[in-house]
Amino acid sequence: MSLHVESVGIGPPLVLLHGWGLHGGIFTPLLLSLAQRHRVHVVDLPGHGHSASIARWTLDAVVDSVIDSLDTRVDAGTPLAILGWSFGGTVAQRFAARHPQRIACLALVCTTPRFVSGADWPHGVAPRVLEQFGDELRVAYAPTIRRFLSLQMQNVADARSTLALMRKQLETRPPADPAALAGALAILESADLRDAAPALAMPALVVTGGRDTLTPAGAGAWLADAMPDARLAPITEAAHIPFLSHPAEFAVAVAPFLDAHTA
Repeated sequence: MSLHVESVGIGPPLVLLHGWGLHGGIFTPLLLSLAQRHRVHVVDLPGHGHSASIARWTLDAVVDSVIDSLDTRVDAGTPLAILGWSFGGTVAQRFAARHPQRIACLALVCTTPRFVSGADWPHGVAPRVLEQFGDELRVAYAPTIRRFLSLQMQNVADARSTLALMRKQLETRPPADPAALAGALAILESADLRDAAPALAMPALVVTGGRDTLTPAGAGAWLADAMPDARLAPITEAAHIPFLSHPAEFAVAVAPFLDAHTA
């Protein structure tokens, strides 16, 4: 199926993949800078923003929908830079594992190979946290999304202004389909991409937020260590959305990396 994709700028292709419950509009503050050096393709994932949902919610089905949509805009032989944030980073990792020849580089922002914690994985949230989001979505959609936005800025200075920016960007496109939110949440509850990480040999930058409670910094550190050609870029005072809360530090980390690997 074809997803909603907005394309701006001139240069090598750069794909932006957003997080759960949001849409590509969350990246709007980045576009002016990125579009000066890249042809930026901002994707609304299935059931989010302007994109229709998909019939069967699996991680591979999400990846397939992204690939199908990009194939109408970028020649399949042109390697892509992908910046995936949060759930978008999960999609990016799976895309890269399935089609490594199509990836120029990965920028993985506040994401993880496994969202839920377990006996051998201390770098996630408790399974009950995601279960609770699912329960709350079914009875109180809007308050649940508002609470999720607040969690992304927990323990961060000047959280109010970043939250206001997030809410402003969220309102620029239609709200996510509740069925899509449930489907994506089920992926987050079950996905475990740790075994694939050592085979992701493309250049990668892993950006973490030192105050991130949704994808703890330890998850990003593990990912950067497991991938053969990855570098860790910690933003100590940031939480889950550093490109809005700490834009200058984010740009210093990400822009040179993208320039170096998409020339």
